Amino acid sequence: MNSIGSAPLGPIRWQHSVAWLLLLAPLFFLSYGWTNQLAASRGVSASIVFGWEQAIPFLPWTIVPYWSIDLMYGLSFLACRTPREVNHHGLRLLSAQLISVTCFVLFPLRFSGEKPAADGVFGTLFDALAGFDLPYNQAPSLHISLLVIIWWVLVRRASPGRCMVWNAWALLVAASVLTTWQHHFIDLPTGLLAGLLCLWLWPDLGTPPLLPPGKGEGRRARLSLGYFGGAMICLLMAMQGGWALLAAWPATALALVAANYAWAGAGGFQKHDGRQSVAVRWLLAPYRLGAWINSRLWTWRKPEPDRVADTLWLGRLPTAAELARERFDAVVDVTAEFNTPRGAARSYSVPMLDLALPSLATLRHAAATLDTAVANGDRVLVCCALGYSRSALSVAAWLLQSGRCDSVDAAIARIRAARPQVVFSEAHLTLLKELSDGQ
Repeated sequence: MNSIGSAPLGPIRWQHSVAWLLLLAPLFFLSYGWTNQLAASRGVSASIVFGWEQAIPFLPWTIVPYWSIDLMYGLSFLACRTPREVNHHGLRLLSAQLISVTCFVLFPLRFSGEKPAADGVFGTLFDALAGFDLPYNQAPSLHISLLVIIWWVLVRRASPGRCMVWNAWALLVAASVLTTWQHHFIDLPTGLLAGLLCLWLWPDLGTPPLLPPGKGEGRRARLSLGYFGGAMICLLMAMQGGWALLAAWPATALALVAANYAWAGAGGFQKHDGRQSVAVRWLLAPYRLGAWINSRLWTWRKPEPDRVADTLWLGRLPTAAELARERFDAVVDVTAEFNTPRGAARSYSVPMLDLALPSLATLRHAAATLDTAVANGDRVLVCCALGYSRSALSVAAWLLQSGRCDSVDAAIARIRAARPQVVFSEAHLTLLKELSDGQ
């Protein structure tokens, strides 16, 4: 979506925002009202409710923060500073609407309780809400999905003081969907997932993950199928109901990882300047935790890095404590699934998919990045999850591209002499030979 541009909005700012509001507002009321009426005509009575929810109090005053999301909706467009931000924000809100409406039609649910009467100003607000909001349209909570999207725009550049205010108010709005007896609990985490998914679909930086097809290199297709199979297993577990519904989170994470391997590539992890987007950090948290545990299990007997050249070491992704203990001045991180560790004076990131073959252009970029990192004669750590494959391949490319080794065999022999656990596949050797011949 680079064609959208990144120039300041300038004088067209409010017209651009108003155009989006004129599109989204009627769409919201028409589609939301239609799904409500459809559920009512079907006589939907199914609910997903936990027994402990009976203890949630009905607090009439919380209808005020509940309604406030309408004001936040409009203000959020004013917080956008570029045409791209306005468009991506509008597309996120539109995507949330489409995802929610689809779920309301395919899996209709009803709020199972009877709302107590409220009087005064609060009662008037409840009456206004009841005029178009029947007790359907439950999971995912569109209120929560929109809140996640709006919250991120409002806090992204806010000062610390304003950020605290927006965070506190967002929590109050989120709680209000329960204390106004509009939703059951299950609607909140599903709404959160939907909102984060929309942030991932239309990121702040980089290309939207589903727009360009990724290159089906190496083992990416098989790896994608493996992750997709894991997602289906978790989904089957979630369908058992009760607390097993929590398995929907790892199911979502694995499905998105499968999409990255099949389509979006390393860009789907949305890692820029060593940090992943807020959507990836939350959506993929179960996968990232599993990948971190896996990396520690494989390397617990060999946690320390190995010296390959005078100022260059090869090893696993370190913790901040390990980085400080080894006193590295610079880190070159080639993982896509983790944030680059903090603690070094300089850090560089060249995201690559785990167990997949990078493109020749990416490998050349990694070698050039290593050249930049070692230029000052500092202690440099090149790392991936284990320090056995992606990082080793990058070091081999650097040895060849910098002229420190005159053949692929010599580069691999040098690395294996320092770190015998490294893994070079036939595909790696072919790629390195292509890089060497192209110099």
